[in-house]
Amino acid sequence: MSIETLEYDVIGLGFGPANLAIAVALDEDRRVREHGLRYCFLEKKPAFAWHGGMLLDDSRMQISFLKDLATLRNPASPYTFVNYLHQKRRLEAFINISTFTPSRLEYNDYLTWAASHFTDRVHYGEEVIGVEPVLDGGEVTRVKVISRLADGRTRARITRNLVVSIGGEPVIPDAFRPLRGDERVIHSSNYLECIHGCAEPKRIAVIGSGQSAAEIFSDLCGRFPTSEVSMVMRSQALRPADDSPFINEIFDPAYTDVVYGQAPEEREAFIQANAQTNYSVVNLDLIESIYHRLYLQKVTGHAPHNLLPQRSIEAVQPGAEGIRLTLQGPEGREDRLFDAVVLATGYRRDGYKRLLEGLQQHLGDGVERDYRLCCEPQMSAGIYLQGCCEASHGLSDTLLSVLAVRSQEVVDALMDDRRHRQTAGVASACA
Repeated sequence: MSIETLEYDVIGLGFGPANLAIAVALDEDRRVREHGLRYCFLEKKPAFAWHGGMLLDDSRMQISFLKDLATLRNPASPYTFVNYLHQKRRLEAFINISTFTPSRLEYNDYLTWAASHFTDRVHYGEEVIGVEPVLDGGEVTRVKVISRLADGRTRARITRNLVVSIGGEPVIPDAFRPLRGDERVIHSSNYLECIHGCAEPKRIAVIGSGQSAAEIFSDLCGRFPTSEVSMVMRSQALRPADDSPFINEIFDPAYTDVVYGQAPEEREAFIQANAQTNYSVVNLDLIESIYHRLYLQKVTGHAPHNLLPQRSIEAVQPGAEGIRLTLQGPEGREDRLFDAVVLATGYRRDGYKRLLEGLQQHLGDGVERDYRLCCEPQMSAGIYLQGCCEASHGLSDTLLSVLAVRSQEVVDALMDDRRHRQTAGVASACA
């Protein structure tokens, strides 16, 4: 049977941490094996990679290693971070470090190790370019997934369920969009690969005030010690992330029910009130490190690195001499010339809408508690969303914190023969 005629029960689009957690849950669920569920994943990258552009040597995780792919769902799972350490013969050494937050490099290695168990289930180097309905007597019981290989060939697969986890798309501020393709403008998503091949610039700007911006600023100061590095941000100062114990409870998997059960306006207000736990905030130890660096400049009288707070970017003008930024700040407008600009401006999570345009007339509004996208009555094929349900499921949806438990919720829904599964005590958003 050719791959073009294969039919699946589940196809996962993307193979980052979210769908990797789905693969782990599918692998461990006895019902999946008993029923012979056929599933695979399509990933446009040539191999597994997790935020490769930000794997800085000194960067650390911002969550506990216990919030890995499996522990909160099944502590005895062979896919836990602890078992990874055991398999790598580093468990005792890691214990001696006395930390709950491993380096980002090590966590990436853990995820890569887990992904290596599913090489027969993942088709790397295939970019999904379309999803089309498959009609059966007027009802959409299945969908066709069309992907493009690196050599330009296309493949089509049929499935009864899609699990969409394609990650975020870099946000490029409007003023910088005309400079797409300009090597002097780098988004944080591919920071390392771009900066490695960059000749040492005299003047660099980092745009943003969150964790990524602070990490890049600190890295640039060490990487190019003689360069002028400026961090341009709208806020008045770098703000610490609130990771205190009571606040951290909003990232517990069980809290998803609390958020989802609220009325839309209450939910929006709740998310806005707690946004400082995740957006435009920086770990306190990194803030202190940056402050210490800037203080030492006052001692030496040599100050190539600086913060430019309360600045908005009014205009961007590229030229042979560099990129000129017109900034509006406390003392009025000012022009500053830079040889390179790094945009630590975050990601948008609505790329799935473009991917599912071929199904548009069959889709409804909202997402059910089990992450199933609401659809019109004629569509029984299931579309499950991962990492793009913050508005309905809370701030933890785009993070790693809920992966283990959320993956089982999706697998439970996939194994349920009923079309509309509802979590007990929580109303469906599709009603």
